[in-house]
Amino acid sequence: MIDLQRHKFSVLLLSLLFATLPAQQPTPPPAPPTQSAPPSQTPGAPLTPDASGLYTIRRNARLVILDVVVTDHKGNLIKDLKREDFHVTESKEDQTILNFEETGSHLPDPTSAIDSTADLDRVAPRAPVNIILLDEFNTRFEDMAFARYSLKKFLEKQPDKLTTPTMLLAVTLEKFTVVKDYTQNKQQLIDALDHHFVAYPWQAHQFAWVAERYGTAFGTLMRVAEATEGHPGHKNMIWIGRGFPAINFANVPLDGQTRVNNYVQSCVNMLRDARITLYTIDPAGLQVNNSYGSAAEFNDPFGGNYQFAKLATATGGKALYGRNDVDAEIGTTVRDGESFYTLTYRPDNTSRDPQKFRKIQVTLSRPDLIATTREGYYLQYGPGRVDPQKPSRRLAFDLVSAADSTMVYDAVPMTVRPDPATPDSYIVHVDARGLVWTFATDTEPRKADIVLMTTTFDKKGKELKREAQAMKFAAPANMPPTGRIERGIEVHVKFDHDPKAVRARIVVRVTQTGRLGTADLPLGPQAAVTPPPPPTQ
Repeated sequence: MIDLQRHKFSVLLLSLLFATLPAQQPTPPPAPPTQSAPPSQTPGAPLTPDASGLYTIRRNARLVILDVVVTDHKGNLIKDLKREDFHVTESKEDQTILNFEETGSHLPDPTSAIDSTADLDRVAPRAPVNIILLDEFNTRFEDMAFARYSLKKFLEKQPDKLTTPTMLLAVTLEKFTVVKDYTQNKQQLIDALDHHFVAYPWQAHQFAWVAERYGTAFGTLMRVAEATEGHPGHKNMIWIGRGFPAINFANVPLDGQTRVNNYVQSCVNMLRDARITLYTIDPAGLQVNNSYGSAAEFNDPFGGNYQFAKLATATGGKALYGRNDVDAEIGTTVRDGESFYTLTYRPDNTSRDPQKFRKIQVTLSRPDLIATTREGYYLQYGPGRVDPQKPSRRLAFDLVSAADSTMVYDAVPMTVRPDPATPDSYIVHVDARGLVWTFATDTEPRKADIVLMTTTFDKKGKELKREAQAMKFAAPANMPPTGRIERGIEVHVKFDHDPKAVRARIVVRVTQTGRLGTADLPLGPQAAVTPPPPPTQ
């Protein structure tokens, strides 16, 4: 059993910035692409056949996917380019483009109707999406009011059915809110925006809350990346707000600056893996007297010596500020999200140095055009090992964030059905697509590891009880010792009967990949009359 009861969300946000992460040790990065022997052999020894007389050769190779927006010098989109018009280098080395997709290749079918994450995964699993986020924790109340007005003004100009499925989020220091799940219905987004209550961000006026605001910014980026990683399509994340608070890092200890830089690098990698392009929009517009403090006045308009806007450019997005037509800026980001080319290549550089930044540059055969994509990437370590007795702060943050949110995490396909034999019990099926089975060794069989957490809530959304448990599942003895296994697992979950509980959320984290999946269940009297929810993917 993993003890997560002591972890509160605000504490987790602080620990992201100012605490070390010793309990979850990183696993080394995978070996460079090379020929490798089966586990029973010593590396470097000659290959030997298995019992059937077959030889096994394995190679590890990674692919880089680039979403590229091409414009002319006036900002007009260019949509008629071909594969031969693009040239890609990584760390100044030429790369071979293996796959090329034209703009608009995966837009949803005009006859489709998407009104949830489940609809998106079922109807258009590779479609591009928009994720609009209202930053209410670091933006003055009057600026956020103008941002909401501008967003509504933009939506009212759109057709009744949006081309790109759009999700609306709002974040404060206390709460992460899914205002509206993915939808193509313009009016539903407007209605959700009208009914969303904005609290006064009094913490933005007090320097003592700087750490919490930094932690919330990093934590929000991580939460969105982890929740949407299961959708392979491109995602435009439109961050409306200031991002980071103003702070002079000359007064911050060196280890604090190092932690911030490490989390910046981690966020960029997570956004890359989730295929998210970040756009930041400052709703303050053109200002004469800067109301965000003297540090913000002479630095980035998003505040602070570490510029939040750098995160946008690192992912291939843009930082838009200094204009009063915020609705037009939102339109620019949405336009770019529907008009990108996709290039895929396999890096020729086999170096595994995790500290070296791999700079990517895309040039075009026409010198009058501008290609915008992410700047590059770092190699990164795999997910850390899970210690049930002393879970790391990062592991606790991932699990608690997924449990507290109503955002659907779809990186681990799973379904939940009632157990007809036992009241208040359910059977959780984790699909084979989301699992990784380890290779057999001389002492251990093949196994799959997960962490499963259950959380119950009352009718006001207040958490009642949370439990987490690390689980290991051994593969049957007749399974091959290596290779891919298409085999799912099932877990029986029983909830303590609580008359106050009306909803439960089940979170599954696959240890080998760090990916997360969630499912929501009705509890109490309404569960008897409400049919079970459709399978969550």
